[in-house]
Amino acid sequence: MSPNEMYQHRKESELSSDIQAQLAERSGNLLQEIAEIQQQLEKRRETLLHLQHDLEDSRKRIAKAADPESTCFLNIDQDACITEINRTCASLLGEPTEHLVGRRFSSLLIPDQREQWCQRFRSAMAGTVQLTGELVLHRIDGSVIDVRIDFLQPAGEANSRSLRIALTEISELKRIRQELRQFGNNGGDRRIIPADDWLHGIIDQSLAGIYLIQEGRFAYANQGFADIFGYDSPAEIVDRLAVGEFIVPEDRAKVAENIRRRSEGEVPEMRYTFTGLRKDGKRIEVEVHGRRMEFEGKPAVIGVIIDISERKSAEQQLRIAATAFESQEGMFVTDANEVILRVNEAFTAITGYSTAEAVGQTPRLLSSGRHDGAFYAAMWDSIRRTGAWQGEIWNRHKNGALFVERLSISSVKNADGEITHYVGTLTDVTAQKEAEAEIEYLAFYDQLTRLPNRRLLLDRLQHALAASIRSGNEGALLFIDLDNFKDLNDTLGHEQGDLLLKQVAERLNTCIRDGDTLARFGGDEFVMMIEGLSKNPQEAAAQSKSIGENILRRLNQPYPLSNLEHHSTPSIGVTLFSDHRNEVDALLKGADLAMYKAKEAGRNTLRFFDPDMQAAVTARTVMEADLRAALREGQFLLHYQPQAEQDGHLTGVEALVRWQHPKRGLVPPGEFIPIAEASGQILALGQWVLETACRQLLAWSGRPETAALSMAVNVSARQFHHPDFVQQVLAVLDQTGANPHRLKLELTESLLLNDVEDVIRKMSALKSRGVGFSLDDFGTGYSSLAYLKRLPLDQLKIDQSFVNDILTSNNDAAITSTIVALAKNLGLSVIAEGVETEGQRQLLASQGCHNYQGYLFGRPVTVEALDRLLNPAAQSEPSDQTPV
Repeated sequence: MSPNEMYQHRKESELSSDIQAQLAERSGNLLQEIAEIQQQLEKRRETLLHLQHDLEDSRKRIAKAADPESTCFLNIDQDACITEINRTCASLLGEPTEHLVGRRFSSLLIPDQREQWCQRFRSAMAGTVQLTGELVLHRIDGSVIDVRIDFLQPAGEANSRSLRIALTEISELKRIRQELRQFGNNGGDRRIIPADDWLHGIIDQSLAGIYLIQEGRFAYANQGFADIFGYDSPAEIVDRLAVGEFIVPEDRAKVAENIRRRSEGEVPEMRYTFTGLRKDGKRIEVEVHGRRMEFEGKPAVIGVIIDISERKSAEQQLRIAATAFESQEGMFVTDANEVILRVNEAFTAITGYSTAEAVGQTPRLLSSGRHDGAFYAAMWDSIRRTGAWQGEIWNRHKNGALFVERLSISSVKNADGEITHYVGTLTDVTAQKEAEAEIEYLAFYDQLTRLPNRRLLLDRLQHALAASIRSGNEGALLFIDLDNFKDLNDTLGHEQGDLLLKQVAERLNTCIRDGDTLARFGGDEFVMMIEGLSKNPQEAAAQSKSIGENILRRLNQPYPLSNLEHHSTPSIGVTLFSDHRNEVDALLKGADLAMYKAKEAGRNTLRFFDPDMQAAVTARTVMEADLRAALREGQFLLHYQPQAEQDGHLTGVEALVRWQHPKRGLVPPGEFIPIAEASGQILALGQWVLETACRQLLAWSGRPETAALSMAVNVSARQFHHPDFVQQVLAVLDQTGANPHRLKLELTESLLLNDVEDVIRKMSALKSRGVGFSLDDFGTGYSSLAYLKRLPLDQLKIDQSFVNDILTSNNDAAITSTIVALAKNLGLSVIAEGVETEGQRQLLASQGCHNYQGYLFGRPVTVEALDRLLNPAAQSEPSDQTPV
């Protein structure tokens, strides 16, 4: 036998001798009491084993946050009435749930405890104390049970409308405590350690730790105590280790004070908890129940200690679960038959149904009617297969309003894999959905007309092209542009322009078929996408033409704007999907080109795209690039066409620009001037023409035969409306030294369409420096006499379209006569262009026109050829045949 074993055996022998002496003095009834204690301890051991198993099972369930019935809990209101109780708690009390809800909790207490408990309840309700303690409750069968009560209201919710409390039955634990008291008393308050081996074995095998402390050290400890603190046997503890070695440093003072108070008789009995320290350094939570006794004539403390770490963890998990349940998300718990057992406050806030209204119902209480049976069948199929489902669902509020919620349902299973409960969480996402819809609307719809915008049209067009390829059916794109829309904005304002656009959108909506798309492409442009036309391109073209003609009829009807009747017409370009198979950009460009062809045809009409349009566009693009190169490389030159009096005497010339292309040769102005206008290059080109013409004026000023000649220079509307036009002209005159009185700027009537006051201001500024003005192509454009009388003009120029047929058309003759008379009455000179025959000159002269320009007096020629023309002895030089 080892020294340790001998020491242990000796100690046990000494203890046994003392206890045997005490037992001999007592009656034989002690053996019977010990036998009963043996039975009770055995039952207690079994109970603790079950408790340990139950705590482990509870911990697992709480960790899953699934089963709200995993502990006994109930809610009580400010009047101490039970408002909610789970089935586990109802079963503990032996009554049905519906019998308990509404009863005062104090009615379940034994009379001796009611007043004290009511005081503690009021303190807990006020948040000044936590409701924790032990109670004795009545059951329906007349029996009583001992319970521990714990306050589970989430932190920070003092002064709330209700308290949540948990109940734990401790009847068995109280019986064990009573046994220890009886066991100590039976020992004459001296020794409680049993002498017989069989009684020693009962105590030593107890799951609870049993100990005896005297003078700060352990005089006795059973195997249960050693197991709790991680030691192999009591031999490592008894008479070797101080009490403080089993306690974490921060709790040692508290435990020492409690032991002192019991040892000195201040408190004969005490129960408390502290954090213990195991042999391996691990911390554990323990509960101690001890009392004072005399051992060998000296004060000692005997007690029972149990490991409550699992219970503490379970309580913490319960608190966390309780807090989580009262989260911002709505939550409900049902049984396996989908009957609602519990809901939280967020559920009530979201659905409008109180706890009393929801409990006992099924989630079908919220059904909106917007989902069919197949939807719910798929939901429950997912839950049965995977144990969960989540998604968005429409439900109905108690007040009847529909709302969208994000719902998640999980099934809860027991150890046998059987579903016992369902837990659902829901969040009202109606506001989020409305915000998403608003964002989508802003991204894909036009705010003014509420039509799809360019982005949505392009997306749908891509899908439509793909569908057309698969089915073989044709589709068409109609590009609709409002004629002269800018004039409406400029005259009546943008508000009236917006009102017109909205009315146009409404009318176009009446022309569209189901399944097609109408979009506002931008500004006053609309695009209609038509799908499902005939597979035959000719028939599809006829179908789309019919739709386009209907649009023309509808949009030609008057529009009520600002108490006036406004008329607006559209130009429509049409292209079929087959013209640009699977190419969205090309399809749009084709429809746009066709629309411009409709405008060129006089507006208020419809035109189809064809390959010739694309060829013209390609050529135009090439010419734009060549124009830029021509400006950089100096490929332009001026030709001059004489202007003469009736006797043939030259009074001046008109400067006409020509383009000497390195590959194409001499390009006629009619081909490149419109492109220069549209691309904006006319500004640079016009500046070059003005500078070149002024330098030529200066050169002629030093020669007698040319010093008196005037120089007419055409100015485009875009060039004239440039903000710095006046400064640019004056700068050229200053730089070249040309005489401004010899410079005549030819303007067209199109200048008068925009801001006449600005036109008059600029003309007057140049007029004050000596620059003259001629109104070109008079009679073919605006011709407003109200503005004509205000313009600081010097000359009217009769357009050649009236001169061509003056000998054969009485109307043309009457027009030229009227223009001459008008000029005379306004104090202006007059000149006719396009004079090619002597008969034309004579008739014009008879009407009072004595200045001419045309082939009769000379074609446009180079400056060298003009010099030879002025010298009768020189030979005339041939030139191009295209006047401008």
